[in-house]
Amino acid sequence: MPNRKPFKFAGDVIEGGTRRTVDVPVSTLSDHTPVSLRVHVIHGKRAGPTVFVSAAVHGDEVVGVEIVRRMLQLDLLKNLRGTLLVVPIVNAFGFHNRSRYLPDRRDLNRSFPGSSEGSLASRLAGIFLGKVVKRCDLGIDLHSAAIHRTNLPQMRISTDNPRTLELAEAFGAPVILASPLREGSLRSSAKEAGVDVLLYEAGEGLRFDEMAARAGVAGILRVLRRLKMLPVKGIAKAWAKPMYCESSKWLRAPAGGLLRTYRCDGDVVAQGDVLASISDPFGEVEVNLLAPSAGIIIGRAVMPVVNEGDAVFHLAQVVHDDPAGAVEDLASQLETSLLFDEDEII
Repeated sequence: MPNRKPFKFAGDVIEGGTRRTVDVPVSTLSDHTPVSLRVHVIHGKRAGPTVFVSAAVHGDEVVGVEIVRRMLQLDLLKNLRGTLLVVPIVNAFGFHNRSRYLPDRRDLNRSFPGSSEGSLASRLAGIFLGKVVKRCDLGIDLHSAAIHRTNLPQMRISTDNPRTLELAEAFGAPVILASPLREGSLRSSAKEAGVDVLLYEAGEGLRFDEMAARAGVAGILRVLRRLKMLPVKGIAKAWAKPMYCESSKWLRAPAGGLLRTYRCDGDVVAQGDVLASISDPFGEVEVNLLAPSAGIIIGRAVMPVVNEGDAVFHLAQVVHDDPAGAVEDLASQLETSLLFDEDEII
């Protein structure tokens, strides 16, 4: 079978059945150190879709970088159909500074579609959208909670797109959350360009989380298999149907003080359950935080010190017969997964 036509990307030519890392110039620092968008291109021997996988749009969300690293080491990618554009670190500025933002204090995920004449964030957004996103049929964007919070592995999709719902179910994270598009976001601008984007949320800012990393790698492989970009052999199916969450809300601290949590991400709670207690440093005043409705905790704060009004638990309302079973099945699958060797576990 003859090789495919080469894939031309940012001035480089990648032959069918090969892979290469390409540097796309972005800017220079104040000391004239060049900054680039590094894109790893895997161009399969046989035809198929073009998909991007991106991480660290927010520079402090490092678990996505680890997911990408693990994925790129897998031998399964030798059998790839189509083309994969992998960007481990979109926001190199924030990544080096361990910051969610760019040096201009702008949020890259509120700066799309970007402009070549705009702010630093706007220019980077325009480069990423034009050079990577618009070249693809689908994208998988990897995120985590911000610092001092953690998220249960979850997919966030629009409610009006059956294709993204199907692919999110194939991904196999325990929760699928209906999430409206926000102005200036990557998902919103990609949709306007005709590109669907799956958004994966898991883990904590500036931290690795083994469950989040394993679920992320396994989910990406399942999506690529559903798109017929990878063979079925060697990719485990999800053990449980994800929970579909139609709505969610953050529960906030009713008082400031020392936070003691009694529930964790993935816990299913009933209305009126005590989720946490907040006490003053002398132990004289204590206030309980109660669940206002039944649901599953999909995110929570990890700092033991809170101010009144701080977000403490992210509670989602689910449509599923056994939400607790879905989380337990996922945990069991990841613990027994044979995808990774012991020396890969952080």
